[in-house]
This record gives sequence, C-alpha cells and structure tokens, in this order.
Amino acid sequence: MAKTDHLLIPEAAHHDDNSFELIRVWIAGHRQHVILRGGVWDDPALWGMMLADLAGHIANTFEQGSEVNRSETLRRIRAGFDAEMDSPTDQPKGTLLE
Repeated sequence: MAKTDHLLIPEAAHHDDNSFELIRVWIAGHRQHVILRGGVWDDPALWGMMLADLAGHIANTFEQGSEVNRSETLRRIRAGFDAEMDSPTDQPKGTLLE
C-alpha cells in the first residue's frame, strides 16, 4: 500500500473535537473491504440519508471532473444501487469489533 492511497481528512474534522470517521471503503485483492462505525444512528433510514448525500458528492465529482451531467450521474448511481439491492453480486460478511 502506498502512502498516497489514503484520502485526506477534511479540514473541519481537524477543528472539531467531536468529529469521527464514519466509514472507510478499500479495494484490495479486487474486492471491496469496508469498516464502518455502527451504533451512530438508531434509525437505519439515517444511513439511507447518508448514502443519498454521498451519491450527491459523487455526482459533483463527475460533473466537476468530466462535465458529465449531474442528473444523469445520479440516475446511473440509483440504477446501480437498485440493481445491486435487487440481485446482489456478493453477500457482505463481517463481524462487530470492539
């Protein structure tokens, strides 16, 4: 793993003593590896809201980086999300860590 493979910590997180990392996703060995902080919200719908916000950020990067229409990017993200939810390509597994 190269040192440059880590993403930057947002500036606001450096200035907020209550900030914390919510999720980390890696591609290693051609597979997705996830570490997330459970117990943050009591209602799973809030995770859905976070995923929707994340989709918006991803659409912004496409629009800014390659001038791809934001609406079309969001449509494609939703199509991929729905396809994976309807027919998963794998079954996530893991354990809670202390």
